[in-house]
Amino acid sequence: MIITVKTSTFLGTDFTSAIIWTFCLGFFYVFDYFGLYWNFDFRHNGSLNFSGIKHLLFHILLGFVLGFLYGTVEFLSDKYLTKSLSLGKQLILKIVVDLVITVGILKLVALDSFINKFHYSTSSVTFDERFEIILLFMVFCSCLVIFLIKVANERFGKGVFAKILLGQYKTPKEEDRIFMFLDLKDSTTIAEILGHLKYSLFIQDCFYDLNTVVSKFEAEIYQYVGDEVVLTWPYAKGITNNNCVALFFEFQQCQLSRGNYYQRNYGIYPRFKAGVHGGALMIAQVGFVKKQLAFHGDVINTSARIQKQCNNYNVPLLVSEKLIKDLKIPEHLKSTCLGDVLLKGKEKQVKVYSLLL
Repeated sequence: MIITVKTSTFLGTDFTSAIIWTFCLGFFYVFDYFGLYWNFDFRHNGSLNFSGIKHLLFHILLGFVLGFLYGTVEFLSDKYLTKSLSLGKQLILKIVVDLVITVGILKLVALDSFINKFHYSTSSVTFDERFEIILLFMVFCSCLVIFLIKVANERFGKGVFAKILLGQYKTPKEEDRIFMFLDLKDSTTIAEILGHLKYSLFIQDCFYDLNTVVSKFEAEIYQYVGDEVVLTWPYAKGITNNNCVALFFEFQQCQLSRGNYYQRNYGIYPRFKAGVHGGALMIAQVGFVKKQLAFHGDVINTSARIQKQCNNYNVPLLVSEKLIKDLKIPEHLKSTCLGDVLLKGKEKQVKVYSLLL
């Protein structure tokens, strides 16, 4: 399953990049074909002929190939460089690598069918003014695409930026959502032992582990609050393949596999607790100077209160009865009803279940 999901993530990144660059190269050819950047000289009388269509298709194919390669760079960068390099250095490195790929591919396909003035000889490729314009266009698009995909996704979360851009939540909308409040157990004690600097590094490592499994289970990170993370799913995605609880156990396994690292660097092994609940709530875009999506409703409060009960029952994961009924609990998980609990601030009791491996 891990291989399948990693492959799916890889192909998803590549496919998105390929679609974007297919559009970019197709747009460039149409823009160039009608002479729009050469003093608005309509060199072809404003109409496409068969040769023009053939060249357009060639540009589209080239854009798809370049996009696939750029997507591979994006995937590898996210996998191996996210933790070791700053965002600025990542962007610069990606642009440089994209530029090298672009020059290599253009040299490989140095044909008159692609660039009329792109001369190919047995010794070298001539870099003329037209070629420089193409490279400039590619670098500009590369910066723009990297910014939109990388910065916007990291700032707002995957898919959220597009929703804000389209004004989807300008007016509050009701949605069915699942929320998980994930919190570090004994955080106060750990902070006292490690000190504020080492504790901050410790939390960074924990959240890095969490981020490696988030996309696998189609979760969205709503916010980080100190040593707590709030994750959310559209209801259907959350119950599909038990994503909303499977993520927790995968996160546990990820940290268990890095147990030696935590013991060597901090002398402490992290343990997390989580509360999960789902239902209808409102989503709205809030803020002007800093925009973000905000969730309003009882689902969030209940999820947070359920998580607080983990200490009382000494269990790592608690799930509401409403949600447990919609999940298909596999045999390797042990589900135990802990009865009705009167959560803080609520008048009605809520039945909760513990889930254990």
